[in-house]
Amino acid sequence: MIGAVVSVQSASAQEAYVQIEAQPSLRAAEERVRAYSGVFPDVAGFAMDTGWYAIALGPFSPEEAERRLQVLRGERMIPADSYLADTSRFRQQFWPVGAMVAPGVPDALPGRDITQSVMPEVIAPPVVLPDTTVPETALPETALPETALPETAFPETALPEVAEPVLPEPEPEETLQQARAGEAALNAEERRLLQTALQWEGFYTAAIDGAFGPGTRASMSAWQAAAGHDETGVLTTRQRAELLDGYRADLAALGLEAVTDAEAGIEVTMPTALVEFSRYEPPFVQYTEKAGSGVQVILISQQGDASTLAGLYDLLQTLEAIPLEGERSLGRASFTIEGTSASVQSYTQAELRGGLIKGFILTWTPQNAERMPRVVEAMKTSFRGIGDRALDASLGVPSTESGAALMAGLEVRRPMLARSGFYIDAGGTVVTTAEAVQGCSKITLDGGPEATVAFMDAAMGVAVLRPAQRLAPPATAEFRSAPLRAGSEVAVAGFAYADVLQAPVMTFGSLAEAQGLNGEPDLARLALAALPGDAGGPVVDASGAVTGMLLPRAQTDGRVLPADVSFALNGGVLATLLAENGFTPAPSTGSGAMAAEDLTDHSLKMTVLVSCWE
Repeated sequence: MIGAVVSVQSASAQEAYVQIEAQPSLRAAEERVRAYSGVFPDVAGFAMDTGWYAIALGPFSPEEAERRLQVLRGERMIPADSYLADTSRFRQQFWPVGAMVAPGVPDALPGRDITQSVMPEVIAPPVVLPDTTVPETALPETALPETALPETAFPETALPEVAEPVLPEPEPEETLQQARAGEAALNAEERRLLQTALQWEGFYTAAIDGAFGPGTRASMSAWQAAAGHDETGVLTTRQRAELLDGYRADLAALGLEAVTDAEAGIEVTMPTALVEFSRYEPPFVQYTEKAGSGVQVILISQQGDASTLAGLYDLLQTLEAIPLEGERSLGRASFTIEGTSASVQSYTQAELRGGLIKGFILTWTPQNAERMPRVVEAMKTSFRGIGDRALDASLGVPSTESGAALMAGLEVRRPMLARSGFYIDAGGTVVTTAEAVQGCSKITLDGGPEATVAFMDAAMGVAVLRPAQRLAPPATAEFRSAPLRAGSEVAVAGFAYADVLQAPVMTFGSLAEAQGLNGEPDLARLALAALPGDAGGPVVDASGAVTGMLLPRAQTDGRVLPADVSFALNGGVLATLLAENGFTPAPSTGSGAMAAEDLTDHSLKMTVLVSCWE
């Protein structure tokens, strides 16, 4: 061990360190050096002759230390005020744990004991103890009684205690006058850095301009109060170091770094310690969580216009990772979405500029709730589009799934139930099946506007929905007044494939009988192969008049009906029910048959997707 110490010490004259911090207490220094050790593999910690504790990078050769200082400082990976350390001020090394070498301590002089000249207060000379081992041949089995070997006693002073290093007392705190003098010596970059750290801690909200006006002074006082210091509005040297050390520790833990994605044309500061690049999936660039951090980032980059932006705004709100609760805003050229739930929180922003839509999505789990608002602010303030290009649609692995499937690795939020309905007036009032709205915490129309139940008759299977805001439907229902003859052609407009197609489809068939299987007069039996999503949709005749509303397939006590047997509530019965409860169903004014394409267009325009959310 002595030889190893001599070897390191004799080389210390050629060693150099880059000092990046100093702390007033050993505990604070140990916390900071542990944080830095997660970023740099060559972190060292030393007690100093000033009573403070230095955190440094090294050892390096003098040339390498100078190069490291310039590179790391230029890349903002270490504080701007880092410098080449004066190792003559270093004393006991406390990091890495177990290290005992102090750089700069001179080699042993000729004629002196190295154990006393190198560390006189730490390593004591070894004590030589007498050998009490008895040879195996000295004692025959029956030769001596038990008292033949007296115990060997050693004095209590035989093993001296290792002396603790004696460190000087910390220097007293600066006076207000000294603090002002130290502050006056700061350059513009250092003053802006202090404002940035105060902003990071949540005490400063004004511009980062390096001017210490009333706002900066108030934020300094607030920080001093929170840190347990006297509220003077002027930070001492030690307080500035404490503030900046905390800021840098947070940056190191989050790995906040400027990331430039040339393919997407985006530059933004991201928490690189929490996320890592995964893949391109146009129009998204996905960064997945790192080491189970629970944080995810998705960059958005695509060509488009105001209509594309609005469509993206609606589409993103169908994602499970963007909760429904939270503030959101859509403008002419930008939008923001904040989402919060018990399992996930998110922030999303996008902006349209020069025919390019660029933005980001940041999601995190509840355990990150305390630190993520700072990350959100860092990403918001640093985000900018660069260049005149968006993500190439052919880059990476473009998603082949529909908008209702997986998008950029995020699962789309699905309603508990999706059924059809149709507009019955110009304000957007909708008629649907009662099944579609039972047990819902929220009801939406066409995946967007919310609606509430204005009327429901469970026995008849009818529900009437009123939108939260007045709508302008492209078409409304007109009810047929005369009965329809059996065998007449009919069609149902409905969202038969709601999970795949975001549009209604027409299913054609005929009226089999103007009553139910058991003679129910309010029902009509159809020869038509409808699907569950069609329930609640309008049944129309050849003129486009509504002759009924398709009902869900009824339970038949274990009997299975043919696939082309469906049932509808009679249109006349439905119109009467609506009128009796304060609604105004319009009578049909048409008489002749419409062309097939016109009938389809008219029927689909009055049909709406009704979604029931848990």
